[in-house]
Amino acid sequence: MLPKLSIELFPPKDQGGEDKMWRAVNQLQGFDLNSISVTYGAGGSVRDRTIKIAKELRLFINVPVTAHLTCVNSNRQELSQIVDEYEEAGIKNILALRGDPVGGPKSTWVKTEGGFDHADQLVSFLAERKKFTIGAAAFPDGHPASNGDFEKDLEVLLTKEANGAEYVVTQFFFNIENFYNLVESLKSRGSKLKVIAGVLPITNFKQLTRMAELGGTDLPSFVLERINQSTPEDEIEKIGVEIATTLCNSLISKGVDGLHFYTMNMSHATEKIIIDLGYLKTKS
Repeated sequence: MLPKLSIELFPPKDQGGEDKMWRAVNQLQGFDLNSISVTYGAGGSVRDRTIKIAKELRLFINVPVTAHLTCVNSNRQELSQIVDEYEEAGIKNILALRGDPVGGPKSTWVKTEGGFDHADQLVSFLAERKKFTIGAAAFPDGHPASNGDFEKDLEVLLTKEANGAEYVVTQFFFNIENFYNLVESLKSRGSKLKVIAGVLPITNFKQLTRMAELGGTDLPSFVLERINQSTPEDEIEKIGVEIATTLCNSLISKGVDGLHFYTMNMSHATEKIIIDLGYLKTKS
């Protein structure tokens, strides 16, 4: 049996970007998606766009919406207001994240006065409402801030589960051994968390390296030997689809809980992978 599918979008900066995003949604929604998630921009207009897109998806698309929420630049009262908006829009799923420091992932984290320091605190805050299914993030190649301390990462996930998280979505990865080390380590500690595998269809080398650096993802030799800065643009997506399809087939053979595609607001590569895996489109 094929695992459930979900896709991730980011809030566009302008109308052209929004049109592109909706084209991707319309192409992919017919694959019986389990969820469409919307990433969260901290503060101001970026945050407002996240809320706007999440609400519109909930209204116009017959697919459950997962709204991201972070601790960045928000105190408890502001977070309550945002969660109220999600609840009023009928959104029942929230992915609770600490979020990157204002200066980027490698910058020093500064807690917002009256806010939260860690995602496990945000999970507890959401769980108090008893209104949402709560997810969290996991990092098969290690969290950028943990300096390779796998046991620390594991303890953080177990704390999130104890505080109310029901599932985790991983950062994208290519080393399947690291993913299953995480899955089996959680199980050995008695965890019931569903572990959804994050998959990035590679379409742009510069984008790949930037995202890998930000998220702590290891780029193994079997990827870099096939895709690098000199690879022609028209070849990158083709190779990226092959790599992702091979990864997904391996995950499916081992009974993965779900596949989550980081679409970058584009549908073509993700749709090709999904079809290659054997999924059928139920509606156009």
